[in-house]
Amino acid sequence: MKNVLALCIGSIISAGLAAPAVADNGLQEDFKKAIDGSKTDLNFRYRYEFVDQDGMAKDANASTLRTRLTYQSGAFKGFSLKLEADNVSEAGSDNYNSTVNGNASYPVVADPTGTELNQAFISYKNDGLTLSAGRQRINHNDQRFVGGVGWRQNEQTFDGYRFEYASGDFSADYAYVYNVNRIFGEDSTSGDLHGDIHLLNSNYKLADNQKLTGYFYDMDFDSAAALSNHTVGLAYDGTFGNTKLHAAYARQNETGENPVDYNAVYYAIEAAKQAGKVNIALGYESLGSDNGVGFTTPLATLHKFQGFVDKFLNTPANGVEDLYLKLSGKLGKLALSATWHDLQAETGNQDYGTELDLVATYPLAEKVSLQFKYADYNADGLATDTKKFWTMLTMAF
Repeated sequence: MKNVLALCIGSIISAGLAAPAVADNGLQEDFKKAIDGSKTDLNFRYRYEFVDQDGMAKDANASTLRTRLTYQSGAFKGFSLKLEADNVSEAGSDNYNSTVNGNASYPVVADPTGTELNQAFISYKNDGLTLSAGRQRINHNDQRFVGGVGWRQNEQTFDGYRFEYASGDFSADYAYVYNVNRIFGEDSTSGDLHGDIHLLNSNYKLADNQKLTGYFYDMDFDSAAALSNHTVGLAYDGTFGNTKLHAAYARQNETGENPVDYNAVYYAIEAAKQAGKVNIALGYESLGSDNGVGFTTPLATLHKFQGFVDKFLNTPANGVEDLYLKLSGKLGKLALSATWHDLQAETGNQDYGTELDLVATYPLAEKVSLQFKYADYNADGLATDTKKFWTMLTMAF
């Protein structure tokens, strides 16, 4: 945090000191355009989350409001600055375990209150090259390996240096990260993941509506050695008429100070087809296991995968296989989706359980939306029966 703040303060001071030189060199117009091109956004997101979990004496009722203020400067000679602050506050019931509020008798709703600097970075753009330094959001592809966990009120962001390049049909994105600011907040012992983290993602357009993605992730964590991993993979995405295909394969082994030697495999395949007003998607995802360790994705937006109840934030020792069917579509402005998950161990014959996820989203105005979500996990051989319900109102200015 100190490094990020120093970087931003230094850039602001430098801009102020540079103003006379700008005038002397006849660059007033460029400087004025940069100021005029700056913008400030304000976003409010209220959410109520209910959790009924077997084995817990009490149900969770979490009522929280996230207020986000974002400043994006205009570009001056290719340089720009972005600052973003988030505040999460209780806006009603606090009968839930935020992981830091001490309410351990309630189920977990990982939305701790507090104010944090969510993003603070300077960037330079020139043709197809973008360089960034500071705290920033990084979302790779579908966020299966690297993402911002945007569903939670306190987003996951990354402190480090990022290099992005795009030319023709090819693009590459490399980031060196020395700290991950996790969703649990600064007051949590699990709020940060320090280490030497290398994130490389590249894309190549094979043809119209067809893309090949390669990725290399080396995550050597100082304080979470058991999560340290080295992952290499490929993914394909293509559209053929009204059918979309996705396929991915990756191999993972230990790195750094991870005490266990293992070599696990990940693969996924999904086919989605538009049938009238309904989109039908059938998919299968497998996170393998080796030597008692499951394929891990500690920097992913995990809420997007294997069910909204979040029973698989940590891959079980025997891995996990997810066979799912998703139906989605619109009734006027109302967007609806329903997803069914059948979850099993990748190693052995254990049935974990099934889950049903329902989502309804309606735009009340141009920048105002209302969303309802429901998730029902029926346990078989893993965890306990759990039901969750959310109401969320989002407003942007």
